[in-house]
Amino acid sequence: MAPLAQQLFRRRMPYGVHDVGTPISIAQVPARGEQRRSLRRSLSTTQLTLVGVGGTIGTGIFFILSEAVPEAGPAVIVSFVLAAAVAGLTVLCYAELASTMPSSGSSYSYTYATMGEITAFVVGACLVLEYGVSAAAVAVGWSEYVNLLLENLLGWSLPAALSAAPEAGGVVNLPAVVLVGLCVFLLMRGARESALANSVMVIIKVGVLVLFAAIALTGFRSDHFESFAPAGLPGISIAAGSLFFSFIGLDAIATAGDEVKDPRRTIPRALVLALCIVTGVYLLVAVAALGAQRWTDFEGQSASLATIVQNLVGSSWPGTLLAVGAVISIFSVTLICLYGQTRILYTMGRDGLISRRFARVSARRSVPVFNTLTVGAGVAILAGLLPIGILADLTSVGTLTAFGLVAVGVMVLRRTAPDLDRGFRVPGYPVTPLLTVVACLYLISGLSASTLTAFALWIAVALVFYLTWSRRHSELATL
Repeated sequence: MAPLAQQLFRRRMPYGVHDVGTPISIAQVPARGEQRRSLRRSLSTTQLTLVGVGGTIGTGIFFILSEAVPEAGPAVIVSFVLAAAVAGLTVLCYAELASTMPSSGSSYSYTYATMGEITAFVVGACLVLEYGVSAAAVAVGWSEYVNLLLENLLGWSLPAALSAAPEAGGVVNLPAVVLVGLCVFLLMRGARESALANSVMVIIKVGVLVLFAAIALTGFRSDHFESFAPAGLPGISIAAGSLFFSFIGLDAIATAGDEVKDPRRTIPRALVLALCIVTGVYLLVAVAALGAQRWTDFEGQSASLATIVQNLVGSSWPGTLLAVGAVISIFSVTLICLYGQTRILYTMGRDGLISRRFARVSARRSVPVFNTLTVGAGVAILAGLLPIGILADLTSVGTLTAFGLVAVGVMVLRRTAPDLDRGFRVPGYPVTPLLTVVACLYLISGLSASTLTAFALWIAVALVFYLTWSRRHSELATL
């Protein structure tokens, strides 16, 4: 058995990436028995871009404004820009590593190759938190729009006991659980079918948000921006930390490394295109919403976008239309979050750091069946029992930690493997990755102490599992 320090920091390139082109010691381990059946490469640049857009738009903009606007006031627009800037820095770092070693493991695999096994496991735990909790949070927001739609169309809504978490006065959020079940059903059909369904839902989603902006801008009032930053810079920072939740989903593009055509070129292009589309839509909607409604009215407002247009035109039809779009489009966010979660666990299972059952792929559908069902069950429990505020902040801290380590990975790989073939290079190196790390730490500092404590406990549990089980069952343990 190798010394403990050597076990903790052993490195490996992602499975299938063989052209290392450098003398550094990174293990190449072939897949075992049941893991030799790989995922199918079927996704194009357009489909992959829409995966990023579909997994991002809706995660926040449909309902997170009621959480962020009270924190920053109209200056929430600045918070969006700040969160987008951090996301942009991160996207550039992801693009370099994804073009160098494309893998369904995303930042987990990148960290494994640059900083060693224990760091990779921590990143894997962060990604599990990001995708799983994010999917649950979006499902909770989806149920708000389902209730609004039922009220407008049928004149009744689900009782509070079946549409809210226990902390919010209910028993279980049944619509959220149903949504997760529907997404799992679609994922079981295969990646190509899921991508097609996502593309349709993205078109509907963007169309609905553009319609909202068009209606809201008819009631635009400049005096709504007079008290622009009532809470000053601290409020802007706190809101930016929460709104970063709205940009989560872009990195799902990198989890398709084993299922995309020509990944070295396709993944960087899709990352940049998706970021530009998402940022443009967010800013349009935020400006329109704040122009149509005073910032003080956002607090505690459920299904805020639909409520704004209903109040503006004095009729329920715009709200009903927006609710229909939200119900359809938020579906795609949950779908992509669950997809990303399963692909991370697939890669960790293939590497032996969790049970290899997570890496078993159906011969008929090229889908990790056990993995998908397990993830669906876990996310359904979270969505049914926890409120959105707790879920959103936990998602942000896990994602920001993973993003910061990706930026560190870019710098480490530049030093240890300068001649490695890279399809894309981060512009402004080393300033860009350094700024990414600083920006991630800055946004993390704005999150609540309770959120950081919960995150620390999650990482502690992950480390205990790694030290007692994963390091002994790792593929690299046999070398």
